[in-house]
Amino acid sequence: MRFYNTLTRKTEEFIPRDRDNVTMYTCGPTVYHYAHIGNLRTYIMEDILEKSLNYIGNKVNRVMNITDVGHLSSDADTGEDKMIKGAQREHKSVMEIASYYTECFKNDCKELNIKWPDTVIPATSMIDDYIEFIKVLESKGYTYFAGGNVYFDTSKLDNYYVLTNNDEENLKEAVRDDVLVDKNKKNKIDFVLWFTKSKFDSQELKWDSPWGVGYPGWHIECSSISLKCLGEYLDIHCGGVDNKFPHHTNEIAQTESYLGHKWCNYWFHPEHLNDASGKMSKSKGEFLTVSLLKEKGYNPLSFRYMCLNSHYRKQLVFSFDNLSSSENAYNKLLNKINSLSEEGEIDTNKFDEYNNKFIEYINNDLNTANAITLIYELLKNDIVNGKTKLELIRSFDKVLSLDLIRKEKVSDKHNYIMSKIDERNNAKKNKDYALADKIRNELAKEGIILVDTREGTTYKLEELYE
Repeated sequence: MRFYNTLTRKTEEFIPRDRDNVTMYTCGPTVYHYAHIGNLRTYIMEDILEKSLNYIGNKVNRVMNITDVGHLSSDADTGEDKMIKGAQREHKSVMEIASYYTECFKNDCKELNIKWPDTVIPATSMIDDYIEFIKVLESKGYTYFAGGNVYFDTSKLDNYYVLTNNDEENLKEAVRDDVLVDKNKKNKIDFVLWFTKSKFDSQELKWDSPWGVGYPGWHIECSSISLKCLGEYLDIHCGGVDNKFPHHTNEIAQTESYLGHKWCNYWFHPEHLNDASGKMSKSKGEFLTVSLLKEKGYNPLSFRYMCLNSHYRKQLVFSFDNLSSSENAYNKLLNKINSLSEEGEIDTNKFDEYNNKFIEYINNDLNTANAITLIYELLKNDIVNGKTKLELIRSFDKVLSLDLIRKEKVSDKHNYIMSKIDERNNAKKNKDYALADKIRNELAKEGIILVDTREGTTYKLEELYE
């Protein structure tokens, strides 16, 4: 397999240390609110990476953290503490917020067929490990104490920007009015390992430490959890592209200083999902969640299908028109697949031919769009019998996870719905809007939701989302 390695800034062959134990770490959610679908695009593509590696004969051991303490907007005592913000918003304790939104995130993963990682560790369960980690850095001379906080001294490193190749002179501090420059730092890129003094006086979670009662900085949790669960040599570290700097940059700095050797060989960063106004954010008010998609009648797997038809390293623009088009295409694909019969015996030659093509596509920097196109090509091939087609699609779906084969056929229902859509279109063409509305309402009573888009009318089945 070849995929883009952020560390080397090129697409290269993935060579694990041990194919029977490929170690993979995923930056998990900060559980102060629902995950938006921009976050979830990243998890979908990390899921594809894990399943693709397994498909070609590896055994992936994947670990993810749950950030349930702190998480500032930057590396100093700046921005906002997201967990406190969530607790204040809902008048609950931080741990109540963390527990609730962890379950919400888990449900979102289930809706999108994202495999739950083998090991999931809440950040609050590892406080002693963070303290020991910081003590080792302290003993090696990588830290300093100022203003009540323990800082990592980036001046001790030969190449702090190994992941991003940034120019320090062009980095900005305090670019927002609500962000204050941390006067305690020796260098503007230093970051906090342990807070005892903070502008967040309402910080609910604090622990004893050699430096005073306080709480860990954001980056320390991922380093410590990864080392404890996966060892001191990591194959793949995953996260959204916005994690490259400073979060992953700081992880490398502190972890390799702690270990004294290179830590992780491959870094995997899916690109943003944007809305019409740019990068999605929870700070904009109402934000797009899996629950909102379902409320509007969409199948969450239509969103997964939409993501897989775009390359993970390209920014993807979300709109409900685009999602409607994806859902229409997805439903048509399901209909074609489920109209296949199981006749004949599996043609092993054809199976191997198409399976090799599928592996070629996923091995080529996870080209899921070509993998889906291959399914359409397979369906059109009259030489391949239905039994072979269905077995191939079942196999491909181990990676794509689109529930491509249903237990019940939907072709008759689809044909009925399309005939009613044609009838309604004719009514609208003849300006018989009363009849058009009647058809829409009758279909709605049957659990069939019509969606008018610029490309035409599509539909959604409520039964798909129960």
